[in-house]
Amino acid sequence: MDNVFGLDIGTRNVVGTVGHLTEDNEFVVVAQHVRQHETRSMLDGQIHDIGRVARTIAVVKSELETQTGETLSEVCIAAAGRVLKTVTTHVEYEYAEESVVSGEDVHTLSLLGIEQAQKTLIEQNDTRYKFYCVGYAVVKYFLNDEVFISIEGHKANKIGEDIIVTFLPEDVVDGLYSAVGQAGLSVANMTLEPIAAINVAIPETYRMLNLALVDVGAGTSDISITKEGSIIAFGMIPYAGDELTEVIVQKYLVDFKTAEAMKLASTTEDEVTYEDILSISHTIPAKELWDLLEPVVDKITTEVADKIMALNGGNPVSACFVVGGGGKVHGFTEMLAGYLDLPQERVALRGEEVLKEVTFEQRDIRKDPLLVTPIGICLNYYEQKNNFIMVRFNGERIKLYDNNHLTIVDAALQAGFPNDQLFPQRGMPINFTVNGSARIARGEAGEPAIVKMNGRQTNLNAPLEPNSEITIEPSTAGSDAVYRIEQLEEYSTAKVMFNINGKTVVCPKFVEVNGSLEPASYEIQEGDVIETRSFYTVGQVVEFMDVEIDMDRDILVNNRPADLDTLVYENFSIEWTTIDYAAAAVPEETQPQEPEAAQQQGEENTRQKEPEETQQQGEANTQPKELASTQPQGEANTQSQQLKETQPQQADEGSAGKEVPSEAPANAQQSEPEAEQESFPPCTVTVNGETVCMQGKENYIFVDIFDWITFDLSAGEGKAIVTLINGENAEFSQVLHDGDRIELYWKEN
Repeated sequence: MDNVFGLDIGTRNVVGTVGHLTEDNEFVVVAQHVRQHETRSMLDGQIHDIGRVARTIAVVKSELETQTGETLSEVCIAAAGRVLKTVTTHVEYEYAEESVVSGEDVHTLSLLGIEQAQKTLIEQNDTRYKFYCVGYAVVKYFLNDEVFISIEGHKANKIGEDIIVTFLPEDVVDGLYSAVGQAGLSVANMTLEPIAAINVAIPETYRMLNLALVDVGAGTSDISITKEGSIIAFGMIPYAGDELTEVIVQKYLVDFKTAEAMKLASTTEDEVTYEDILSISHTIPAKELWDLLEPVVDKITTEVADKIMALNGGNPVSACFVVGGGGKVHGFTEMLAGYLDLPQERVALRGEEVLKEVTFEQRDIRKDPLLVTPIGICLNYYEQKNNFIMVRFNGERIKLYDNNHLTIVDAALQAGFPNDQLFPQRGMPINFTVNGSARIARGEAGEPAIVKMNGRQTNLNAPLEPNSEITIEPSTAGSDAVYRIEQLEEYSTAKVMFNINGKTVVCPKFVEVNGSLEPASYEIQEGDVIETRSFYTVGQVVEFMDVEIDMDRDILVNNRPADLDTLVYENFSIEWTTIDYAAAAVPEETQPQEPEAAQQQGEENTRQKEPEETQQQGEANTQPKELASTQPQGEANTQSQQLKETQPQQADEGSAGKEVPSEAPANAQQSEPEAEQESFPPCTVTVNGETVCMQGKENYIFVDIFDWITFDLSAGEGKAIVTLINGENAEFSQVLHDGDRIELYWKEN
């Protein structure tokens, strides 16, 4: 049977154990030897004098080789809780949209937690030393802010986790390796003293309970907490057995070694005999030492209890186990029980009862709490067989703590490879609004990192091989989002209809970006405010239909004179004469006419139906096309100047919001005598309860009412206008009758 050699390199002693695990899961201790350090070469679990510690290890190794008759070359060791750094943090990841949580997502979440813990550790520890991540444990998962046992396979918008991450400083690891190496040994396995102790003192079957384990050594008291089946926290206080020993040194004028013997004797004997530095022998009752040490024991147990409560989220644990030589001091467990507010029987030393499956071949060895950690170090070899391994990452040699679960991504994190270069990133999105609603255009996904191990392409989660050559080419970010107005659904589906020369023409709504008209090819920018515009100018309708109109003839909007800059809204009627129509309607030989005859001909043409060929052209022009320019074309036509002067509306985009004169506007082309015009009977209606009397025309349509009232058509802020005649929905071209009741108001969203 192959034996395992374990060393517990403590502040006061070096305990060497050689043994093996049987098929019945019983650990047999073949040999064991304890050796005190010659001087105080270790303080608080930290090696200060590597040479002296190495010599003590060499003595223990030689003695065990004598007992077993074997040559020992490999050893299992443990780092003290004094140098263990733990960071508990919360990390979250939010999906762009609801997604199924994959195993890769869970792993990535843990990596984000480790990276966040490393940053926190660096901020909290202003030191030049490098820390190794030696392991992590997820305390709880969150799915959409709700606690879950497992989140893989669920749908979520957001996932998160509480994670505890443990670290060791580089100098501690190197110091242990150096001391062992100078003693002629190589490290077969390395663990942490709190883990070694808890693996023996609190078996996994007990870890569903909320328990605390306190390992009271010479320089430190290490604390572990279990709950819901796992170790949820590690902690340490820098007070332990040496605090007690130093009080004895000062009181009785003895050296440290003598004081240590006196402390140990007080736990088993009624009287303690000692010799002081003056070579005078004394015998005192053990109770005298108990009384002397009581204040220090009170201090240590208070600190331990406070630390346990802090690690357990401010709540008391169900029970507490104590191991280590320092815990055997009189009154320790009783005081600790008091500060933890637990019955005394729930705070107990763990020794013989937890070593039931351990057999000592040496008859003079008694099972007690001092042996829990050394045995745990040996047993950890069978459970983990972990160690530090070396790899070369992108040409740099790095050392990692091997916990049998190392992957390539662990090496990347250890080497400080940026996390955002491990996983592909999307390009920058564009956030904007359309008619008040928030929109987002997402960037393209990038390419994943190219990962190779020993020249073979693999993935980030591939198990790490010792002494392997790892190369990672960074992932890339995708292209930033590019989105044009023509890609908006509103651009292709939002329409506005006009009645042109008796035909319905459907036009796409114009688009304003930050208050300015933009073409369909406009690329939307971050923060743009986009609105679809529900009106055109006459010139823009002309350009959309791709016709050329005769500017020497009248342009009528809702039977009133207009020009190219006049605004037209949904269902407005427009009448004009196209150049093609004029050429087709008048025989070529009679085209040269007297001005008066030509004017009469034009007036007649505006009152009759459009000829068949002109109707066909208008139908062909009802299909949308991208305008070359969104600005009116008629500004340069001097022929329309007279119309502008007589037009009651302003010839700009804001005219709909201007006040309208209360007098009836003069017709720009009065073909009938003025007296005959005034002979038309007035039309009296009510608008929102107010009486309005319109006169000067034979017939009136709904849109004429805007010439007689003040109604700001631009004040709707995107709302729809409600138009009712006698309680029924009205059309802009609907004929009005005397006594009609008209209602106008903005529809609430």
